[in-house]
Amino acid sequence: MRVTVVGAGVVGTMHAWHAVQRGHQVVQIEREAEARGASLRNFGQIWVSGRAGGEELETALRARELWEGIGARVPKLGFRANGSLTPVRGPLELAVAETAVARADAAARGYKLLTPAEARALNPALRGDFTAALYCGRDAAVEPRTAQLALRAELLKSPDYTFLPGREVREVVGAGTVRDDHGDVHHADAVVLCTGAWLGGLVRELAGPDLPVRRVRLQMMQTDPLGEPLPTSVADADSFRYYPAYASPALDALNAGQAQAQTAAEHKMQLLMVQRADGGLTIGDTHEYEHPFAFDTLEDPYDHLTGVVESLLGRPLPKIRRRWAGVYAQCTDPGRVVHRRPVSDGVWLVTGPGGRGMTCSPAIAEQTANELDW
Repeated sequence: MRVTVVGAGVVGTMHAWHAVQRGHQVVQIEREAEARGASLRNFGQIWVSGRAGGEELETALRARELWEGIGARVPKLGFRANGSLTPVRGPLELAVAETAVARADAAARGYKLLTPAEARALNPALRGDFTAALYCGRDAAVEPRTAQLALRAELLKSPDYTFLPGREVREVVGAGTVRDDHGDVHHADAVVLCTGAWLGGLVRELAGPDLPVRRVRLQMMQTDPLGEPLPTSVADADSFRYYPAYASPALDALNAGQAQAQTAAEHKMQLLMVQRADGGLTIGDTHEYEHPFAFDTLEDPYDHLTGVVESLLGRPLPKIRRRWAGVYAQCTDPGRVVHRRPVSDGVWLVTGPGGRGMTCSPAIAEQTANELDW
């Protein structure tokens, strides 16, 4: 079978990976020289802990298994099974963590409620004060800025894989056939459009104006090396308000009895933090849903994140090296992991994983391959 994958972000690259592994001939087309969207501008987290029970958690757990297997084959992915800690403070936050540990699927997630001493035994960098910490043993991480490059380097070892950068697919000209902006026509048995937050142009023409996917903007930052290991990923209790796994009467009580900081509430914030291979920390994030998005970044969210991190680490942050904004595509139905459907004869659109993209992409691509009977 011949497969054309449009888009070289993590979702597109995982589709190419699965197709090559199944013995198919793959052409992957990317409009930039390299992908530059949400696949690079994220934490690199394989984030199981906050996923909704049912399909979303099953997809994340399968993806976690696939990431580990691919990481063993491609060490430059930087895969590490580092787990995560969410320190909590006070009885209201603690009650949410206790409710999470009591979930029927808590063992599948690797949830444990730890004392401060137990949390610091796992992550000695957490020197700040907190009441307890929710540990998720199934969380993991990769290096987001280089993961696609590492995967592509491995794919290029196969004679069945071709990468065509700097080309934008403009038109579907027949069943499984597309034309790019160089005028070249690409014939295949299946075309998969993995165009990320690019929802205009050809995607709009094929999917129509009522595509049930929205764009979400975020702000993040990265520091100079911390100077010591941060062995786990770290979240704060505001993540309870954001991720569906924590929905419960205890969360309702937290929301009613303990308001978010004003800046966090205004920018729909949570803290997530991961240490990079060079020792720096990737820290975020905000969520902006209303169009048109701002073209600039704001300092108040960065100041808030800095204060939260320093309170957990009990020390000043290193110098901020980079700040950036990113945009990802998210299904408007929160119960859907991804929007996947045929949009023309032999052409499928796969988009809208939202903040699940890095976590779930291997399983999303595997499901596409199974549905298309690759």
